[in-house]
Amino acid sequence: MEWWHVFKDWFLSLGGKYNVNPFIFGAIYLGAIPFFFASLYWTVRNIKNKKSVFIPILLTGFFFISAYLYLIVVGKNIPVWVYVFIGIMVVYGVYSAIGKVKSKLKSK
Repeated sequence: MEWWHVFKDWFLSLGGKYNVNPFIFGAIYLGAIPFFFASLYWTVRNIKNKKSVFIPILLTGFFFISAYLYLIVVGKNIPVWVYVFIGIMVVYGVYSAIGKVKSKLKSK
């Protein structure tokens, strides 16, 4: 399991290098998951009930990118490829969320 220690040491060293606490990033990332799904459910429910979806969609987006927002706001000297990766993840997340909403609407 030597590779695990090498990976862990490398990963934790990134925090100091980029001024980001990996534990806070991970906590935000994992902690936002239930809120993301709850707001996604709220969005689907509001669409079905023909209510406004503005707030649920706004919250769904916020919870999806919350960990990345932390990285962007707190991080220093973040490489450009990380911002490109975040952009790709956001585009994929939007595409995936739209697909989930459409499938939920069709199934009920």
